[in-house]
Amino acid sequence: MAEVQNQDINQLLKVRREKLATLQENGKDPFQITKYDVTHHSQEIKDNFDALEGQQVSIAGRVMSKRIMGKASFCNVQDLQGDIQSYVARDSIGEEAYADFKKYDVGDIVGIEGEVFRTKTGEKSIHVNKMTLLSKSLQILPEKYHGLVNTDIRYRQRYTDLIMNEDVKKTFVVRSKIISSIRRYLDGQGFLEVETPMLVSNAGGAAARPFETHYNALDEDVKLRISLELYLKRLIVGGMERVYEIGRVFRNEGLDARHNPEFTLMELYQAYTDYYGMMELTESMFRHVAKEVCGTTTVPYGEAIIDLGQPFARMTMVEAVQKYAGVDFNTVKDTAEAKRLADEKGIHYEDRHKKGDILNLFFEEYVEEHLVQPTFIMDHPIEISPLTKKKPENPEYVERFELFITGREMCNAYSELNDPIDQRERFRAQEEALAAGDEEANTTDEDFMNALEIGMPPTGGIGYGIDRLVMLLTNSPAIRDVLLFPTMKSLEKGQEKKAADKEKHGGQDKSGKNDEQRDHDESEKNEKKVDVHSQEQTAKQSSITREQAWDLLRKYNKEPFHLQHALTVEGVMRWYAKELGYGAEEDFWGITGLLHDIDFELYPEEHCKKAPELLREAGVSEDMIYAICSHGFGMCSEEEPKLEMEKVLFAADELTGLIWFCALMRPSKSTMDMEVKSLKKKFKDKKFAAGCSRETIAQGAERLGWELDELFDKTILAMRSCEADVAAAMEKA
Repeated sequence: MAEVQNQDINQLLKVRREKLATLQENGKDPFQITKYDVTHHSQEIKDNFDALEGQQVSIAGRVMSKRIMGKASFCNVQDLQGDIQSYVARDSIGEEAYADFKKYDVGDIVGIEGEVFRTKTGEKSIHVNKMTLLSKSLQILPEKYHGLVNTDIRYRQRYTDLIMNEDVKKTFVVRSKIISSIRRYLDGQGFLEVETPMLVSNAGGAAARPFETHYNALDEDVKLRISLELYLKRLIVGGMERVYEIGRVFRNEGLDARHNPEFTLMELYQAYTDYYGMMELTESMFRHVAKEVCGTTTVPYGEAIIDLGQPFARMTMVEAVQKYAGVDFNTVKDTAEAKRLADEKGIHYEDRHKKGDILNLFFEEYVEEHLVQPTFIMDHPIEISPLTKKKPENPEYVERFELFITGREMCNAYSELNDPIDQRERFRAQEEALAAGDEEANTTDEDFMNALEIGMPPTGGIGYGIDRLVMLLTNSPAIRDVLLFPTMKSLEKGQEKKAADKEKHGGQDKSGKNDEQRDHDESEKNEKKVDVHSQEQTAKQSSITREQAWDLLRKYNKEPFHLQHALTVEGVMRWYAKELGYGAEEDFWGITGLLHDIDFELYPEEHCKKAPELLREAGVSEDMIYAICSHGFGMCSEEEPKLEMEKVLFAADELTGLIWFCALMRPSKSTMDMEVKSLKKKFKDKKFAAGCSRETIAQGAERLGWELDELFDKTILAMRSCEADVAAAMEKA
């Protein structure tokens, strides 16, 4: 079946190239066309139909569908604004042109001239009198009814994503409008937009590990900037009283739903104001942008409605921790007492951490998730704020705030430190932290120190994560959804095309092997009685039903914990099957997950060794048995995970346990509000859920070719997707 499909695909691609060759031979090479005059776009025609009806228009775009109906046909053409139906009749465009049109493929780019009219069914359309092929598509677009759903392919091939998913295109149009709106607002407030260096000798201004590179011409190592701060402050010293920059910054850290190694940051600095002035500016700007771009100050995000029109709440970090954790750091005398409290609450910290660091850890663990509506968290501990003015009445804290919305930090602002003596001491403390193992600590920037010694006026400064603001205003759950080309791990040669082919053709793989390779594989297959990893098979199907699998599981498992774990892994595997483009195999993936620990409760010492016997008795296929046993590779099984499904099971099995233990520590007792950051802390704490093998999880990520953060993020999302179903099933069990 797969071989036949493979041949069909190759034949279709061959036909497209043959069509192009014929066009070129006949002097109709579309790639020789250099320009086309467009007078209107699709949505413009629809919006102004009454004025344009009966008028001649010219549009250009991609053919997304065709209906050939003898002497007259319809096609849908998609452009920047959307799509519009076009009526193509032989009598209107001529016999030769109509014959050419019938040979066009979905994906071809055409220019259309014609009259605006309404069909008998009432659809606004164009009656074509001239059609020009502007570019020939040599590839096949994803199947139109299912679209492009595999997120990995969507991110890697954003061009295809933009074609197939209209909402994606709208997101990036809105992103552009947001940035334009910010610029207009700040320009109207008297700010001057500037540009500062990306390649720097000292990457300061934030707590982050920089990317490093080498400048050949100067024979010097340099870094990519992690912040815009220190150069913009130099401009304040130079007398430029209000400055801002919107630019890319680069931080050598993990990837998750909120973080990408390169992202867009906007920083501004205003002389003669403080962090209260920055709060007022932030509230005003957020309302302005929301109103201008979205038309309202109340915007949906997930299940919440965020109200940007009401005054933003204000709370100190100490007040917030007292409210949500029940710990009053005003009464905590020193670092030793803070560490004792952290031990009591299960908060992981490092030896180098001081009282202020631990206050921040409490905040991250207990508070952030509750800050759904806009809230300013003020007055941070000095230990985590090396560039901020101390509060005169309490020098343990600084004049700093962070704005939180939907539980996420949206911006960070200071009353900027302008005392060069104090600043040097802060840099010295940062260098001590660096020496103690903090890779994100700053080093002393002597040129910046020289600028401060010349003199910087009292200044307020703020940094906005543009990507997170776009996420908020477009109701996007992940940062990759608002980045045109997010950072992705490179695929090995041929993997990307293989994945794309699978997406286009119903989730089934396409080997792309030549005849010699296929003959060799066939020979090997014939030498083995069972080859569960043959590349020439169709999508994997389960040999037993889900109901049969559930009954089989309960035959050998009675403990609620084991049943819940099995159901969780089943749900996670089903999510991954759909996420990674194996929708046709969802039952196979899910049932494999459900049965993966079938022998563990009764035969713990024979785990993965007793399973084949139990599974064969029930009629389970050999490929599923192999997959089930492969999750214990290196521990209790010799079957190595080879297929992507087996690698996912190997990685996710242990991780689901760790995530669930983390969830139980949260006030919500749920994964629904869990973030990667919280999971990473527990992952590093080897004492927490010690039975969950960190080594196996790390090996699983490596086998998949993913960063740990990506595995964490995906598996949290997978567990969220099935949490309610698992709970409902356990009530019935």
